Amino acid sequence: MSSDGDSDMENQAELEEKTRLINQVLELQHTLEDLSSRVDAVKEENLKLKSENQVLGQYIENLMSASSVFQTTDTKSKRKGSKDARMDK
Repeated sequence: MSSDGDSDMENQAELEEKTRLINQVLELQHTLEDLSSRVDAVKEENLKLKSENQVLGQYIENLMSASSVFQTTDTKSKRKGSKDARMDK
């Protein structure tokens, strides 16, 4: 009769192990779902930020092209020349 007791204990141990593994699998599935949702949210935020960066880049380009400070002209070299001339006096 002790073999029946051993068999029952083995079955109980196997059942507990299976239950533990099933719970672990379920927990990992939930973790994966959470991570997948987080990845989707980050991708969406990334696209939004890329779009905003594009708009800001265009805005900065427009400001720079409209401002005489950023224009590439010879006025800087003329100023430098006149500044040098004032220093010589």
